[in-house]
Amino acid sequence: MSVSDVAGLIAAIAFVALVGFLAVPMIKLGRVLDETKTSIRTLTDHSVPLLSETAKTIASTNVQLGKVDTITSSAAQVSENVAALTSLFAATVGSPLVKVAAFSYGVRSAFGRRSAKKAR
Repeated sequence: MSVSDVAGLIAAIAFVALVGFLAVPMIKLGRVLDETKTSIRTLTDHSVPLLSETAKTIASTNVQLGKVDTITSSAAQVSENVAALTSLFAATVGSPLVKVAAFSYGVRSAFGRRSAKKAR
């Protein structure tokens, strides 16, 4: 065995030791990647039904919001109609009613003064 054969043998042993030394972290990294893959698969399996349920909920909410919009517009129409009816009532009945009230007050005041004069 020559010096070059011994140097080659030492180099081969060093290479085997280096491969063995690097194999342990590579095996651990492989396990970490397997766990990560399993976690991602589990997360995906749980997320897809959740997203589907969320989409259904949002669609149902949009339908309900459409109904609320219809109710709100109907309430606004009713409010406008009541305002118009109130102004119409005030214009047709309110003015004569005020005049009748003022007249009745005047008559009561006049009779009250007349009764006060008779009592003296």
